[in-house]
Amino acid sequence: MAETQQDRANCSNDEEEEERPDPDTSRFRRRFKDSNMSFGEMLEMVDILKRVDYDGKKAKIMAKVVRSLHRNFGVRRSNDQLRKRWSDLKLREHEQYRKILRVLQKSK
Repeated sequence: MAETQQDRANCSNDEEEEERPDPDTSRFRRRFKDSNMSFGEMLEMVDILKRVDYDGKKAKIMAKVVRSLHRNFGVRRSNDQLRKRWSDLKLREHEQYRKILRVLQKSK
């Protein structure tokens, strides 16, 4: 009888652990909303990253992009979101990337 009560206690503890919020979903992580980037935001990001020759290892450059997007467009994006978007533009979305580069070239 004692073993079954102990097993029940263990099961209820396991259930409680499953219901706890994941530490990865803290308030800090949820503050950045995943939404599509506008063309203007991408233009700003590419402009900054191309100007400083970003290679993916310089965190303070990406922080500069975050501040610029927040100041100019009022959106909060995490460094990870922007790093992934930059990578996607270069590797998967060639047409979009070329279009952005053409616009940047015309503006100079």
